[in-house]
Amino acid sequence: MAAWVLAVAGPVLLTLGALPWRSSVVLGGFLFAMMLVVIVAAALGGARPALAAVVLGILARVLFFSPLFVSPGDDLQPNLVSLIGFAIAGAAVAILIGELAKLGEEQASSRRVEAALRRVATLVAVGAPTDELFAAVCEQAGELLHADQTTMHRYEPDDTVTCVAGWSRSGDAFPVGARPRLGGKNLATIVARSHSPARTDSYSDASGEVAEVVSESGFRSAAATPVVVQGRLWGVLVTGTVSEQPLAADTETRLASFTELVATAIANAENLSELKASRARVVAAADKVRRQIERDLHDGAQQRLVSLTLALRTVQMSVVPGDGELGDDLARIAEGLVGVQDDLREIARGIHPAILAQGGLAPALKALARRCTVPVELDVRTKPRLPEQVEVAAYYVVAEALTNAAKHANASAILVDAETTDRVLHLRVRDDGVGGADPVRGSGLVGLRDRVAALGGTITVQRPAGAGTSLHVELPLADRSGAS
Repeated sequence: MAAWVLAVAGPVLLTLGALPWRSSVVLGGFLFAMMLVVIVAAALGGARPALAAVVLGILARVLFFSPLFVSPGDDLQPNLVSLIGFAIAGAAVAILIGELAKLGEEQASSRRVEAALRRVATLVAVGAPTDELFAAVCEQAGELLHADQTTMHRYEPDDTVTCVAGWSRSGDAFPVGARPRLGGKNLATIVARSHSPARTDSYSDASGEVAEVVSESGFRSAAATPVVVQGRLWGVLVTGTVSEQPLAADTETRLASFTELVATAIANAENLSELKASRARVVAAADKVRRQIERDLHDGAQQRLVSLTLALRTVQMSVVPGDGELGDDLARIAEGLVGVQDDLREIARGIHPAILAQGGLAPALKALARRCTVPVELDVRTKPRLPEQVEVAAYYVVAEALTNAAKHANASAILVDAETTDRVLHLRVRDDGVGGADPVRGSGLVGLRDRVAALGGTITVQRPAGAGTSLHVELPLADRSGAS
């Protein structure tokens, strides 16, 4: 708008200002000033207002040397030459600067697109929560496309569509959580049926539950692009405007740039969720097998050893007192059987501690502390019983940490601290040993990382040389790894 005002007003004002002082010098200044008007108009609005300024400048130039103002006998030939020169030069400048301005605007637009996509891509890369990502996509797409409202919807199996995020320039966005049924004539339904981008420049003939909700926004035109995750239609990204000016022709293409990032984020979240679920299934299956082996050892091999020991004791009692050599042999065999029972009991405890299933985490950790060859200070502030997988994971983490401290750290004291806060079990094991251990090379903690990760937890090891080793584990008491 400013370019057109300048293109019209500039020549008129310059002509009126130069009339009283017509001369060759003033004429040169007039043409120079007119060329500046053309240049500024081209920079502000492109070639069209600049060419308008050239035409008006020529008309002003003709008026400036018309018979009304030119004395008889004046030589007009140089004026005609300068007029032609100004027309050619002005048109060339107008077109050139207009094209440069257009190119600059395209480059600026590309930079805005890149910046918006970069912000969204960063959220995808760091694994931001999906609700935060969806909200950012709606805002960035809406701002970039100069829309009045942008929303993201997820298609549901029951033929409804749920709004998962929204942004509005006025603050009144499509209600998040709204779940209208598909059907009728509206963009969400069209995309659901065609799996392709769609647009409308009029909502006057829209219908269906989706259209009833959208009609409150007063949209005049809108565009929608499907969100396709690993080959299946997941949802739709919709942007609209209430102004009479329709959305740009490349709106669907730009929306597709955002939906591709959204699809990547959703796929990553689903794959991560599936990975965690797979880990959890593997851990649960392994624990089930361990419990079965422990029961088999207890009810089978251990009971048979106890029976054999009792039978051997009975035989010992029947030995003739004078047969000392046979009695000594039987005694050694009985002691060997008792030793095998003790070894088997330790093996069974390592496979799956019965005390953990019977009494919970606190008694199991106390049993670990008593058996450790290094003094252990134990501080347990947890509920009497925690979820079984959490108790098992915590037990094996402490067992491994105590074993490492006793065998490799040359520690003289170990502190074990367990506490539940905010639905999370915080487990800390610290020793005063030599530190410097590498958890990747033979420490036994590598396998525990998968067990902890399967529960959505984290495990951190600090091992500065000469300052002992500190192990911190956080285990959620409920699954926090669900994907959208």
